[in-house]
Amino acid sequence: MKSEVEAQSKPAEDAKKAADAAAEEEAKKQAESSEQISKESSTQEVEKVADKPKIGYIHMSGCTGDGMSLTENYDILSTLLTDMVDIVYGTTLVDLWEMPEMDLALVEGSVCLQDEHSIKELMEVREKSGLVCAFGSCAMTGCFTRYARGGQLAQPKHESFVPISDLIKVDCAIPGCPASPEIIAKVVVALINGDMDYLQPMLDMAACNLACGCDLQTNVVSKALCCGCGTCVLACPTRALEMVEGRPSHNKNRCIKCGACSVHCPRTWFPAEQIKKDLGL
Repeated sequence: MKSEVEAQSKPAEDAKKAADAAAEEEAKKQAESSEQISKESSTQEVEKVADKPKIGYIHMSGCTGDGMSLTENYDILSTLLTDMVDIVYGTTLVDLWEMPEMDLALVEGSVCLQDEHSIKELMEVREKSGLVCAFGSCAMTGCFTRYARGGQLAQPKHESFVPISDLIKVDCAIPGCPASPEIIAKVVVALINGDMDYLQPMLDMAACNLACGCDLQTNVVSKALCCGCGTCVLACPTRALEMVEGRPSHNKNRCIKCGACSVHCPRTWFPAEQIKKDLGL
């Protein structure tokens, strides 16, 4: 009787052992597969890091407000600064004295024509950078440094400050006094992704020298292009513009020549020449 029971239970035990062996083999295969996926992911991550664009930050003459926008607002820029780009040069950002090759150089501040060191550094930036970006209004238009004379009261001397585009070729510009963290992030991401539709206005601004409300009056209001939207008034950081009877009125005493009004006005990008051509004027 006992031998009959053992004979009947043996096939069941063999089946259980076979099932356990199959399950163990399947678990082993899954572990090997997971390990392979992990290795591939690590390899892709290394390749991703290796391909990150190299960005440099160069400070000329200005208040460093744009640099603060670049580094201080981590809730917006943390992913951008750590995962998408590699900051390889910057006086206050990287412990490096020799300027390396860069894919993009963000140049903040205007350049002093009497400062040989700044001029030499700016020329080196152009030589070692694939793209040079005028970072903020001082680099783009001169902004408030146009009013600066330099020196101290005890040692007065005359110094002149100009936009960096007066000395080197500039590829694009990020406006603002200072530039907002949002626009910095969007421009850099657009450069990485090659989003030319978003970048086109920034590329056009590279050659922009419109600096103040006077330019807005001359190029928009006086040419009957103003639509009275009030965007220029909202963009002005010093309230140098106000709407009077549907048109912007300019207070020269408050203007810092940052160019924000001209940059944000939709009619400064209006194809006036094309309109004249279509009308036969």
